Amino acid sequence: MKHITSLLLLLGISGLCVAQISGNINYMYQVKYPDSNIEIGFPPAKTLLVTVKGMANVKADSYVAIFSVTQSGKTADEVNSLMDNRITPVLEQIKKKAGRETMVDMVSFVPVYEYETDKKLFSKKTYNEVPSGFELKKNIHIRYSNPADLNEILTALASAEIYDLVRVDYFSNNLEAIKKDLMAKARTMMQEKLKTYQLILNLRLDTLEKQVVDGFKAVLPVEMYRSYQAYNSSSLNVSKAKSINQADKSTTLYYQPVVDKEFDFVVNPTVFEPAIQVMYEIKLNVILEKEKPAGIQKEYILLTPNGEMKTISPGIASH
Repeated sequence: MKHITSLLLLLGISGLCVAQISGNINYMYQVKYPDSNIEIGFPPAKTLLVTVKGMANVKADSYVAIFSVTQSGKTADEVNSLMDNRITPVLEQIKKKAGRETMVDMVSFVPVYEYETDKKLFSKKTYNEVPSGFELKKNIHIRYSNPADLNEILTALASAEIYDLVRVDYFSNNLEAIKKDLMAKARTMMQEKLKTYQLILNLRLDTLEKQVVDGFKAVLPVEMYRSYQAYNSSSLNVSKAKSINQADKSTTLYYQPVVDKEFDFVVNPTVFEPAIQVMYEIKLNVILEKEKPAGIQKEYILLTPNGEMKTISPGIASH
């Protein structure tokens, strides 16, 4: 009996471990994974289409974080003074470390209104909208090169009650070199594919007419974040008159890079941290057989005894 219990316990633990490998994202019913089967269609007749797709995962060498800050005040001078007192000291502190730059972007400066009650003796209460002050919005752009600096920047801004991190943009100074490298690798792979097709078809492809097209696409980490909720709620069989108070469910954000399974080659395949992903595709269309030009239509002219010229069809002329 002990052996059976131990075996059941071992199987239960094993099943739990396997389930955890996939991650909690699979609790989200909207997740749909594409079919893994390879589907290959034939190109148009008398042509051979050869494609090569490559991708490079590029680590950023600089970042720009954007924070939003809002300030209210009774007068225009007051709101400007309060804003400057909040952001000026903290920005000076952030810029003390080498490799950091800051820029303040004016977003909006608008009046704020509130309602006053106008109560008369023989009429209903009236609400009048009156100006109550001003609202100033600015965005703070902070450039840094070490991703670990963001924690220190967040702490400094929090001391000035600035918490709204709008976005973080990633930049690389090597994108031009990366694109050239992708093109060179794709060109080499294209030549290898053409040699393989020549052997299969027993046909020289270098003498045939060809058409080529290529292009790049880049995606940034800020575009590749997804969200899901993982929870398991109980079902209740209660009457409609009963009220149910549901708990707030936490939403998880995660980085989902472009999966590299559809590419012929990948530069830096392991994505350890959010990266700039540069994709390149080249398509070569080989014309295996040219269409034969339409035959030249002949015309026959008959000269009658009266000296008249008449055009007749080739069918009649052959009789």
